[in-house]
Amino acid sequence: MKYKLIIICLVSSICFAQKTTVYTIGDSTMANKKDSDRNPEHGWAQVLQPFFKDNIVIENKAVNGRSTKSFINEKRWDSIYKKLKKGDYVFIEFGHNDEKIEDSTRYTNPHTSYRYNLIKFVKESREKGAIPILLTSIARRNFNEKGVLVPTHGEYPLETRLTAQEYKVPFIDLEYYTELLEQSYGPEKSKQLHLHFKAGENAYYDKDKADDTHLSLLGATKIAQIVVDQIKLLDDSSLEKLKKNIK
Repeated sequence: MKYKLIIICLVSSICFAQKTTVYTIGDSTMANKKDSDRNPEHGWAQVLQPFFKDNIVIENKAVNGRSTKSFINEKRWDSIYKKLKKGDYVFIEFGHNDEKIEDSTRYTNPHTSYRYNLIKFVKESREKGAIPILLTSIARRNFNEKGVLVPTHGEYPLETRLTAQEYKVPFIDLEYYTELLEQSYGPEKSKQLHLHFKAGENAYYDKDKADDTHLSLLGATKIAQIVVDQIKLLDDSSLEKLKKNIK
């Protein structure tokens, strides 16, 4: 009897210690960057782990340049789907590359293939007992001469919002919150959120750099904080495990 109790305790400890995985899928605005110790560019999911306790493991599967279409066609989603387990989470943020109408390997019509690809991610996550979370694309730093932040994502954020509403998916309107972030910094200071360097100013770049889409460490960290703050505010019982493990 004594040995049975020990075995039961050991098994219970192993089960209790099982960690929850958060898979993040999307494009370069989320992705891990090479030479991260030198490279000033960061994806926001790259800096997400420190916001959570050890019970949550961030598996950042976002990849530079991918759209919903190419992410599926390259079997990247299949590789995640095979590993998904009950209680895992999938953060889904695409759009920047789905917009590339000159590239047939990436472009999706927002109202048809983009929408149905999002639905695929949602349904197949749920098939495995995982919880999908839909996010709109982050805003670009795109101020006009009057200092107005002009949107660049067309109908893609709308389709993400509608899909989240129709399929009752936890939703973070990251486009909206990053618009507020950009506006709070203003046309000039918002360069700090992105990659703006003169030649020789940063050892990683030997030429002038003016990138208003991708993120500096500051920008990535600010956006990761927004995501975490919005998770706290979402009224959805499926997110309780995530909320309890936020530092």
